[in-house]
Amino acid sequence: MSAPSLFSPLRLGPHDLAHRVVMAPLTRSRALQPGNVPGPLNAEYYGQRASRGGLIIAEASQVVPTGQGFPCTPGIHSAEQAAGWRLVTDAIHARGGIVYLQLWHVGRVSHSSMQPGGALPVAPSAIAIPGNTMDRDWKQVPFETPRALTTAEVGGIVEAYGRAAALALEAGFDGVEIHGANGYLIEQFLQSRSNRRDDIYGGPVENRTRLLFEVADAVTGVWGAERVGVRLSPWGIANDSGEENPEVLYGHAIAGLAARGISYLHLIEPRASGAGRAEVDRPEQPLATAVFRPHWPGVLIGAGNYTRDSAMAAVAGGTADAVAFGRAFIANPDLPRRLELGAALNPYNRPTFYGGGAEGYTDYPALEPEVA
Repeated sequence: MSAPSLFSPLRLGPHDLAHRVVMAPLTRSRALQPGNVPGPLNAEYYGQRASRGGLIIAEASQVVPTGQGFPCTPGIHSAEQAAGWRLVTDAIHARGGIVYLQLWHVGRVSHSSMQPGGALPVAPSAIAIPGNTMDRDWKQVPFETPRALTTAEVGGIVEAYGRAAALALEAGFDGVEIHGANGYLIEQFLQSRSNRRDDIYGGPVENRTRLLFEVADAVTGVWGAERVGVRLSPWGIANDSGEENPEVLYGHAIAGLAARGISYLHLIEPRASGAGRAEVDRPEQPLATAVFRPHWPGVLIGAGNYTRDSAMAAVAGGTADAVAFGRAFIANPDLPRRLELGAALNPYNRPTFYGGGAEGYTDYPALEPEVA
């Protein structure tokens, strides 16, 4: 049997992917206000990037109002948001695409201006991130010291993920991805750097992985494990994340997810941690896909600074079953076709990544003529 190709089919849970070029979840801060509701412009953007049998992982969406960390990011905690997302899923399905929604809580990566009632952001422990963040008005402000969640409140967060998963089902998604990467709430609980708790959610790795597993159980209770993925960044440094011995912590986390039959594992390579805000390259770190491939029985998606050649090599060599592209997908709505043809890629315009309107969002050209 010949080795798989980046452009060969792949079975993902109940879905048959026509190729293995995945659109990564990308925060673009263009939800309608008030309410953080997806709208027609978002539907146009995602519809442009849909391909028959291709997988799109829609951008991270906060599961509760306290989970918001950036202006104009979409939510999945209200009926209005679910209806807005239905515009997006209909646009993708009209092009024959498959779409999952990434479920998100930023934890301490927020500011009181974005919190209900102007309260402090919440986190596993009252430890501030060094440096600055963005407030509701897009102004640079210092990170605040978050409020540590009580044990009972953590249970409420788990329930919120379950409710968000149910809303995503109503909105017409084909599955969901749990965001456990990039220094956001679930990773804050995972890592001793940000988790100094002394209850059942802190201390040994068995406790620090508890929230991840409880969220996975709540979400799979809605969707079934075959339509749920998890994104992790074992060597990531985004948002003051970082674990001294990631192989032990993430080995335990990945084993627990595998035991639950989670459909896919989505790993961010360390060379791209924080790449949404700047050009990043950390070649001295090991490839997360290579380290954890032997421990993951399901579909493994790699992400982070992949090129056409390195993505093809990863799939052919078996270190990844599919590869997610972010910045290249922003600038190239027909990226799978361009990669298959070896065509030139449009350059992306970083200043238009976050916020704004059609510029840098829906105005990137596709190859002509378009293949139906």
